[in-house]
Amino acid sequence: MPGIVVSPRARIFHGHDWVYASEVKKTFGAPSPGDVISLKDFKDRPLGSAIYNPGSQIVARRFSRRKQALDLEFFSRRIAMAAAHREALPGVAPELCRLVWSESDGLPGLIVDRYGDHLVVQTQTLAMAQRTGLIAEALRAALPAIGGITLRNDSPSLRAEGIEASVRPLDGAPPEPFRVAAAPGSALSFLIDPLGGQKTGLYLDQLANYERVAALAAGRRVLDCFTNQGGFALHAAAAGAAHVTGVDSSEPAIATARDNAASAGLENTEWQVGNVFDDLKSREARGEAFDLIVLDPPSFTRNKRSLGDAMRGYKEIHLRALKMLRPGGMLATFTCSHHVGRAPFLDMVRAAAVDAKRTLRQAETYSQRADHPICPGIPETEYLHGFALEVIPAW
Repeated sequence: MPGIVVSPRARIFHGHDWVYASEVKKTFGAPSPGDVISLKDFKDRPLGSAIYNPGSQIVARRFSRRKQALDLEFFSRRIAMAAAHREALPGVAPELCRLVWSESDGLPGLIVDRYGDHLVVQTQTLAMAQRTGLIAEALRAALPAIGGITLRNDSPSLRAEGIEASVRPLDGAPPEPFRVAAAPGSALSFLIDPLGGQKTGLYLDQLANYERVAALAAGRRVLDCFTNQGGFALHAAAAGAAHVTGVDSSEPAIATARDNAASAGLENTEWQVGNVFDDLKSREARGEAFDLIVLDPPSFTRNKRSLGDAMRGYKEIHLRALKMLRPGGMLATFTCSHHVGRAPFLDMVRAAAVDAKRTLRQAETYSQRADHPICPGIPETEYLHGFALEVIPAW
């Protein structure tokens, strides 16, 4: 089997499973992009099997500590293990969850989300993109009751892996948009459009946080920024908020959020299309005030080079939100970029509070839902950080 020799001090010797181009000491056997390769250390000792892509900054991603082929048996076994793990998770409905989460399930670059009887697949590494037929076959074997499987490869980041954009059915007929309940027995539901919606259909990593933030909303005037399908706003309205406003720059997202509210019979909501930065500035100028503000923006940075700009953007929206919170009000805030750590994010919130002349008290800490498991050796698997903070009345 072809492979690479990994340089001393590479991160793979400290628990990580990635090998960067700068960590390759030697390549042998002429592997092709997408091949399975063997990894060896500088003393010719085996380190396991990896997928290979010399065109990516991450040249190799280990998926096994032994010799292993990417065949149907492998995919079937790993997917079955991932599904069994979700079945055992308390508070996670297996019919609405992330079924496979890349490195965290030993399938680097493969994401599978389940919405009822439909699966949506993303392949973020070239090796996985080359094996979508095997993946679909393994998924069908693991979940025979599934009605269809859609491939949703439309992220701009795929170009760095050499993957062509493709959104199409992998198995079954092209799916029409359909609804899924937010939780078993819930009156709230979300519209899922595997071929045309955002992401794979829904931000599954926030489902538990929707409910936790909603527990703060009863009787409050709520502003949900970057609302998308209205996840936080809908749950807050259903939990007894006095009034909820959802804002997003996407007209289709706001239209879907409005439909979601109507489907649940919620009348204490309003939905506005707008740039959140401009919207917050306008609301502050008008002297508007709220009791709960949710900030759940998309990732402001996908690399370390733009981290400074991202932190300035985060601070601006936090400064304006804090100025509009009444004493005793709550700020629920999130970042979904693994480049923004929990401590730096909280430092930014603290700095915004100083400029806004607000004193905060931390009430809750949030993370991604358990169906997006975190591997301590691979810090990139932990990307969602959040806090609920109370504005303390002047004392």
